[in-house]
Amino acid sequence: MHSGDAAGSAGHTSALAPEQHGASRADYAAAFRTRGMVWPVLASLLARLPIAMGSISLLFYVQRTTGTFSDAGFVSGAALFGLAVGSVSQGKLIDRFGPTRSLGTILLVFLPIAASVFIAIEAHAPLPVLIVAAFAFGLTQPAISPASRGLWGRMLPAGSVREAAYTYEAISLETFFILGPALAGLLATSAVPAAGLVVTVSLFFVGTTLFIAAPVVRRWRPSRQVESGSGKATQLIRRPGVQTMILLVFGFGIVIGFGEVAIPAAAIEAGYPALGGVLLGVWSITSVIFGIFYAAHPWPRALHLRGPVLLGAFAILVGVMGLTHGLLWLTVALLVSGLMITPQATLHSLLVDRVAPDRYSAEAFGWVTTAVTVGIGIGQASSGQLVETLGYESALLVAAVPGVLVAALGWLRRGTLLRSAVD
Repeated sequence: MHSGDAAGSAGHTSALAPEQHGASRADYAAAFRTRGMVWPVLASLLARLPIAMGSISLLFYVQRTTGTFSDAGFVSGAALFGLAVGSVSQGKLIDRFGPTRSLGTILLVFLPIAASVFIAIEAHAPLPVLIVAAFAFGLTQPAISPASRGLWGRMLPAGSVREAAYTYEAISLETFFILGPALAGLLATSAVPAAGLVVTVSLFFVGTTLFIAAPVVRRWRPSRQVESGSGKATQLIRRPGVQTMILLVFGFGIVIGFGEVAIPAAAIEAGYPALGGVLLGVWSITSVIFGIFYAAHPWPRALHLRGPVLLGAFAILVGVMGLTHGLLWLTVALLVSGLMITPQATLHSLLVDRVAPDRYSAEAFGWVTTAVTVGIGIGQASSGQLVETLGYESALLVAAVPGVLVAALGWLRRGTLLRSAVD
């Protein structure tokens, strides 16, 4: 199935969607052997790494400039809220006009806005100005992830090979949501406070340019139903299954956001500020390793049960981190809690396939990005306040509360994930 074919023909016709029982190594190999996909896959890696780097680079940059995590948390959160709004809007544009035209235009807007962020921070602009600039920065970040995931849906028929491709997308995205902040933390210790933001903008520019120049991306054609503005895309959010998916992703983002501020704060309090980014990177170690294993042997087997179970376990394990004393035990707790990260990202990608029609996959995945970034933004802003007033231990303990509550709500709504999307 080639570009444009799946968009118009892949409907969900069965009343019940089949359960996803994992992808084999042969399925991954078959996905990467898909003609023309090597170029956009490599380009998307460059453009995906800075997605989470941007907010954390702003966090460290503003913290070094103002000396407070409180202001830095607000600025970082504003960037994530901008990313959240932009992801859905850009997803709709990608579905309607294709990624080359949409992302190319957005990139031209993003570059001058990024320059204005540097100017505002260096000029020690008031906090409201920094927040507005950070929001615009996040709003115009090129939404590579919805485009990349949607491309697989147009190049592969439904089945285990497509599932392997989606699993790869989820693992790589979540890996960079952890590695990005880690790299930003390391760059924040350099002699140039703006180093993290410079690298972020550079990666966005190079990665996006290469991605939209790929031949298979340039051949992307939206379906006639999307072009005609049938109105169903705007109603995507009204689907109960989509709402439940967004709820679970949102809870996941909140817990991540709490950790991304509290963990570097723990390193600073211990007298090792350079370890802040390293500790965030520790999450990625067990996350990726276990994520690959989990993709082949998922549990619970029933797709609609995994979200609440994994989110609840993750929230509790992050809360346990707040009970540790010293960086050694905090690191051990990080390794354990990291087991739950990539499996959830994989699940989110699979749920998109279940609850949304294929031709609106970019918008649906945009909602995933929106939900996780809004959650991270709320988590970061809340964690910043708690770190300043009560310490990083309290922030980690509090992180468990919203995570468990959202997991409970997701469990009550689990039935909405049983049925596949219908047109």
